[in-house]
Amino acid sequence: MRYDLASLGSRWDRDSLDSQGKDMWRYGHLLPMGDQRMAVRLGEGYTPLLPARHIGQALGMSHLFIKDESVNPTGSFKARGLCVAVSRALELGGKEVAIPSAGNAAGAMAAYAARAALKAHVFMPQDVPLPFRQECMALGAEVTLVQGSIADCSRQVQLEAERHGWAVLSTLKEPYRLEGKKTMGFELAEQLNWKLPDVIIYPTGGGTGLIGMWKAFAELEQLGWIDASRPRMVSVQAEGCAPIVRAFHHGEERATPWEHPRTVALGLCVPSAIGDAIMLGVLRESKGTAVAVSDAELIRGQMHMSRLEGICACPEGGATLAALESLLRTGWVSPEEHVILFNTATGLKYPVALENKDTSHSRYHPNNGDDRMKGETEWQ
Repeated sequence: MRYDLASLGSRWDRDSLDSQGKDMWRYGHLLPMGDQRMAVRLGEGYTPLLPARHIGQALGMSHLFIKDESVNPTGSFKARGLCVAVSRALELGGKEVAIPSAGNAAGAMAAYAARAALKAHVFMPQDVPLPFRQECMALGAEVTLVQGSIADCSRQVQLEAERHGWAVLSTLKEPYRLEGKKTMGFELAEQLNWKLPDVIIYPTGGGTGLIGMWKAFAELEQLGWIDASRPRMVSVQAEGCAPIVRAFHHGEERATPWEHPRTVALGLCVPSAIGDAIMLGVLRESKGTAVAVSDAELIRGQMHMSRLEGICACPEGGATLAALESLLRTGWVSPEEHVILFNTATGLKYPVALENKDTSHSRYHPNNGDDRMKGETEWQ
């Protein structure tokens, strides 16, 4: 999506934002609705940016923050993108929408489709945790379980959509989810008084949020709301599915699909992302990097974030903390820098991770001699 930013900058002032609501639609001039009255709203966006004081103290950092997306409708950042995608599908005359998903995106689409009175079709890997399936069914979606990974779900969705004429809301297969996700970048800039941080550490599956925030920063600069400085962007993936990390460190322009993806962090289990080249471009343009963490590390990060900061973090959020620890050890991040971690969803939908049990899709074992997860955290 492209906007007439020159014209918009002359008639829209950032000081007017407080009069434009307390959700992501406060940035409605940079969202793609022809008629905003048709936007399907559930209170999405405008999530808190929380100082991570206890974690920061343990790591010797004074400027560490967590952007907590778990307070979005349906408990994840996916609400942002699917809100806009479903709204545009409704505005353009769509009747039925479909998506392949490992969990959170499906729940978000089902919720907004229900709100819009559209029929929702969800295709999920058959081993997806029960809470994700139950959420979709409770919201009225038709759920199909697919043998295989999210890539297999994507192929089946495309076939069925072509047969039935559904609007497919897959990551980067339509332009509107990206527009919703970019509002995270708008909010960060506003919450930091229009000065961007030094580093953003972001868990990356399909990468829409990473790409969207980079687009948001460019739009804000063209409006004259921020200067040309940019944060170093960090993509975090799981060791059991790290195609972007591998491609970045091998100097490749595209990511080779990952064979046999395995991780308890379902949002990171994307073996072949359609936006791989764009993500790699953002990382290099920002002078950022890509980090892979083990399931054991990201689960420890999840527990530390939850117990030390009062956020019921998801495994993907825990991965950002694990990545930060690694980057501090190597000196890539300095303790005095301003750093943002993203917790992208509530941990309540991940019973396996919360119970600290082994699964068939994870190398994490609770009885591996590491008892740091028991009782008090190692930092306390």
